[in-house]
Amino acid sequence: MATDTQKKQELVEKYRTHGTDTGSPEVQVALLTERINGLTEHFKAHKKDHHSRRGLLQMVSQRKQLLEYLKRKDENRYKKLITGLGLRK
Repeated sequence: MATDTQKKQELVEKYRTHGTDTGSPEVQVALLTERINGLTEHFKAHKKDHHSRRGLLQMVSQRKQLLEYLKRKDENRYKKLITGLGLRK
């Protein structure tokens, strides 16, 4: 568990916009992306875990909404974020 907390702290440090930022769209998308990648690995071993797959789809939808919001508000921040996380093109 300590490694999960440590990894979360590293992501917050990397993507925050100011010193006490923990809830900006960039941080939320980074955390969701990390959880999505973890679940993707989980499904390689557990193909029939449909309950967790529903949670994965909800997280993907939430990330999509946050990315759309960020693109609408500030396209430069959006482009910087997707290149930093390796999403899309």
